[in-house]
Amino acid sequence: MPSSIRSRPEALIGPSKLPGIGTTIFTVMSQLAAERGAINLGQGFPDFNCEPLLQQLVTQAMADGDNQYAPMAGKPALRHAVAAKIERLHGCRYDADDEITITAGATQAILTAVLALVRPGDEVIILEPAYDSYVPAILLAGGRAVRVPLDHTKGYRPDWNRVAAVITAQTRLLIINSPHNPTGSVFGDEDIRALEQIVHAHGIFLLADEVYEHIVFDQKPHRSLSASAELAARAFVISSFGKTFHCTGWKIGYCCAPSALSKEFRKVHQFNVFAVNHPMQSGIAAYLEDPAHYLELAAFYQAKRDRFIAGLAATRFRALPCPGTYFVLADYRAISEEPEAQFAHRLLMEHGVASIPVSAFYQQPFDNHVVRFCFGKREQTLDAGLERLAQA
Repeated sequence: MPSSIRSRPEALIGPSKLPGIGTTIFTVMSQLAAERGAINLGQGFPDFNCEPLLQQLVTQAMADGDNQYAPMAGKPALRHAVAAKIERLHGCRYDADDEITITAGATQAILTAVLALVRPGDEVIILEPAYDSYVPAILLAGGRAVRVPLDHTKGYRPDWNRVAAVITAQTRLLIINSPHNPTGSVFGDEDIRALEQIVHAHGIFLLADEVYEHIVFDQKPHRSLSASAELAARAFVISSFGKTFHCTGWKIGYCCAPSALSKEFRKVHQFNVFAVNHPMQSGIAAYLEDPAHYLELAAFYQAKRDRFIAGLAATRFRALPCPGTYFVLADYRAISEEPEAQFAHRLLMEHGVASIPVSAFYQQPFDNHVVRFCFGKREQTLDAGLERLAQA
């Protein structure tokens, strides 16, 4: 092999499949926070443990021998538990055998759904600011992302007329996310009705990222696409046990879709991860027998939200409304006019608090002087972070 090629491996690799994609902002900020000993209110993971009972159930499953491959589509007991949960909450009856697949987290489910459905040249609509895994999945499938901005002046609400206006003959899929990361906005009945009209008129498919489905506040319901027969018939509905049960490191989620879509999904899934960790599936299946484990989640996180927002009131940050998720956006205009990425970096370096600039969720940086904080942390972590934020 010529030495010039050895010194330039990119000459062998050729053009990148993801030329514009670097390391995610979450990884960058978390690594910097660890290096600096900062309080990490950036990346979306709890700093507390999952319930001891759930750990015990997983440990028991390992002791019972659930240590080899689970079925490709997921352990039947878990798929049936998910089906029962969705029917209980949304009145939708998914067939546990043919329409529910257990996945290695929601990100894998999103990639798998996109690869299963999107063909080279297809267009996929996303709403910005958008979670950062959507576009790479679209690009890997050979599709093209079509971006429609959420209206930040109205609480980051979707303008469904703008969505309908960009639909073409090449539009294959619309990706939606409610409760929404990074803004915390939540769909209402009017959004579901608008989506029904769009699907009826254009026959596009949907991917619903609902990983924060159980974290909706102020006694408001979660409007799942599963609750609409018209939408569920053309949708992949994806969620995350990691987000729900404080075990993001387990990387386990699920995808619900009609049989025809699930068939295509599983074709990709079986050659992507094949099967998901067996003892975790067994433990979660048993844990789901008590609905309180997810029905009480909203109140648990609402107390943290209220504590954090009350604390922000004593700083120069201005908290924006937070109907759902465990993220809150904060306007920092009273502190600085710096661009969001620059401000977030300085906040970490000078005050020891990691946040995420919302501009990172746009293709073209859109600086609205807003950063995202994760309040899914222990009370002492939140209080310590607030103390530092008050110095900014």
